[in-house]
Amino acid sequence: MRIEISRLTKTYRGGVRALDGLDLDVPTGMYGLLGSNGAGKTTLMRILAGLLRPTSGTVRVGGHDVTAPDGRLAVQRELGYLPQDLGVYPDLTARGFLDYIALLKGLDSRPFRQRRIGELLEVVGLSDAADRKLRGFSGGMVRRVGIAQALLADPRLLVVDEPTTGLDPEERIRFRTMLVGLAGERTVLLSTNIVEDVAQTCRSLAVLARGRLVFEGTVERLVARAEGVVWTVTTPGPAPSTGRVVSAVPDGAGTRYRVVASSAPEPDAETVEPTLEDGYLALMETARHAS
Repeated sequence: MRIEISRLTKTYRGGVRALDGLDLDVPTGMYGLLGSNGAGKTTLMRILAGLLRPTSGTVRVGGHDVTAPDGRLAVQRELGYLPQDLGVYPDLTARGFLDYIALLKGLDSRPFRQRRIGELLEVVGLSDAADRKLRGFSGGMVRRVGIAQALLADPRLLVVDEPTTGLDPEERIRFRTMLVGLAGERTVLLSTNIVEDVAQTCRSLAVLARGRLVFEGTVERLVARAEGVVWTVTTPGPAPSTGRVVSAVPDGAGTRYRVVASSAPEPDAETVEPTLEDGYLALMETARHAS
């Protein structure tokens, strides 16, 4: 389900511009949306979900204009949305909560709801916890309930906003694997500020900075932006003063630093193969200097 965004702008009261003339095409499949906090990602997610009206510009999802009332309703029937902070009722069980959401989505047939909820609890690995109250769920389990509610109407577009924030490493891996499995014929738009989530799940991505698109393309293209500008240097002294320090690891009597810099941060620094995180940081440095 293709998403076509043209000259999209959103300005909040007080003149804060969250999106600034955004142009973006999102194809079917798994697609990443990267950016730091305040880049405009959540604003875009809420516009796609029909929860927020843009100031100007157009958003078409599967050919429907999200900014028009009829188009917004058509898109909402095809869309599943997992917000950054999913509000749940802690005294409901997982099954009871999903049944409540299913009714809100217009799934009136009780036998169908029960069957669908059972299927989704199996998909997200919560069958054994279906009748436990949500107040006893971990953060990762609540996120999985969130995915289940987003899938109730079998949407063609799944929008997930910062889904792995605060999860432990094992739960994060489980969640990423689940999202990839759900892609298939769907469009899954993954919004995050965790680079590794995109590196492990997506072939293509976009990067936002201050409400503007600063990159659109494949993971490989973004990695390539850091070719020749990623260095390692081991020193007993302070961190290099030039470039962006990516990591620092104790190494014998000194510290081994990984640095993104346009030139060698120290005379004995050596270049290394870049990662997606290196490419992202190099891009952000370029965007920061350009602004």
